Amino acid sequence: MGSQRFSKDLTSGPITKTMLQFAFPMILGNLLQQLYNIADTLIVGQFIGAEALAAVGSSYTLMTFLTSILLGLCMGSGAVFSIRCGERDEEGLRESILHSFLMTAVLAAVLNGAVYLLMDPILHFLQVPENIYAMMREYLWIVFMGILATFLYNFYASLLRAVGNSVTPLVFLGICAVLNIVLDLIFVIRFHWGVAGAASATVFSQFVSGVGLLIYTWACFPGYRIFSGGIRLKKKVFLEIGQFSFLTCLQQSVMNLGILMVQGLVNSFGTTVMAAFAAAVKIDSFAYMPVQDFGNAFSTFTAQNYGAGKKERIRAGIRSAVGCAVGFSLFISLGVWILAKPLMLLFVKPEETQILAVGIQYLHIEGSFYCGIGCLFLLYGFYRAVERPGMSVVLTVISLGTRVALAYLLSSVPSAGVAGIWWSVPIGWFLADVVGFWYYRKKKNILLNF
Repeated sequence: MGSQRFSKDLTSGPITKTMLQFAFPMILGNLLQQLYNIADTLIVGQFIGAEALAAVGSSYTLMTFLTSILLGLCMGSGAVFSIRCGERDEEGLRESILHSFLMTAVLAAVLNGAVYLLMDPILHFLQVPENIYAMMREYLWIVFMGILATFLYNFYASLLRAVGNSVTPLVFLGICAVLNIVLDLIFVIRFHWGVAGAASATVFSQFVSGVGLLIYTWACFPGYRIFSGGIRLKKKVFLEIGQFSFLTCLQQSVMNLGILMVQGLVNSFGTTVMAAFAAAVKIDSFAYMPVQDFGNAFSTFTAQNYGAGKKERIRAGIRSAVGCAVGFSLFISLGVWILAKPLMLLFVKPEETQILAVGIQYLHIEGSFYCGIGCLFLLYGFYRAVERPGMSVVLTVISLGTRVALAYLLSSVPSAGVAGIWWSVPIGWFLADVVGFWYYRKKKNILLNF
């Protein structure tokens, strides 16, 4: 197959070792991605002030929701790519790449236009306080210029990971992270461009990684070029890609819409809670990112073996993955509990005692239950890989529905207050876990009947 051969075959070899070797570059890559997101928050918080921290941190939640739409489309397509790899169907893989690229590119363009048209209504919906409204709007106006770059990176990263290459996306993301931090320091500290400087650094870095990964794939994998080989558009392939992509997109969007609704509730508690939440959420996301990426790696492992018809290898992989995810999550929970204050001090000045107290409370509550989100990411990945992406949507609705309902309910109780928002999160995780594992035990013979 020449340059088109699959970069890594996940259907053979020691199961745990194979998954971990494949997952490690993905984990490191997304930690780097979080690093350049954190760079904006850290530098803004330390060198501009608490109001800028609140503006950039709140923007991050909105950005995550909107880009999750593209991420979901790419992840869903990646599941199809992995299945085609397991089947050793090169022609089917090339067809899937073309149809997925066209569909996702069109939606990226529509999304880009929509966010600019609806920016002010969105900010009003989020109850953004007047004292940071202009600052947050300025930051978002620049950051949303990078939506195309986000699409390019995530599409080609999903493609390369699906065929077993998890290292190359890491390299380009590493370049992006370093460049973003350097530009943050130059634009914010030296040029004094404020939040606009932080946003500009992010967008420029995103284009470097997105366009760079496109050029790499085009040069090194001629068989994966868009419009190569005279492939014709087919309704059947669009429907298959659409089913996986839109359901995964829906799952990602529901998940982040729930978080966005919680952000609106947090904003109603004022700038102090907003700033604490902005910093703590970054730490939180950074802490459980490894198990999220392990879940995505497990999904690729499962999809390739599903395509190859190796059901016993999938069963063994489930047992191994659950053990790895729970063990790592408990280790991270302990670290976050112990280091909650030093971690918050990375973003907040010591004299901001109220912000520190709220942030530490958040980390102590959520950080104690990372094993819940670790198992949930495995369930998302498994159901996506065995052609049941709708079940991932169901679990997300359970998790986020519980979170949003309890957040509004508990926070209205005077004795709970803002802590009620924090407690709603792990409760939602564990309820979804119970449903997900129960469904697997009940339907495993059907799910793995191929």
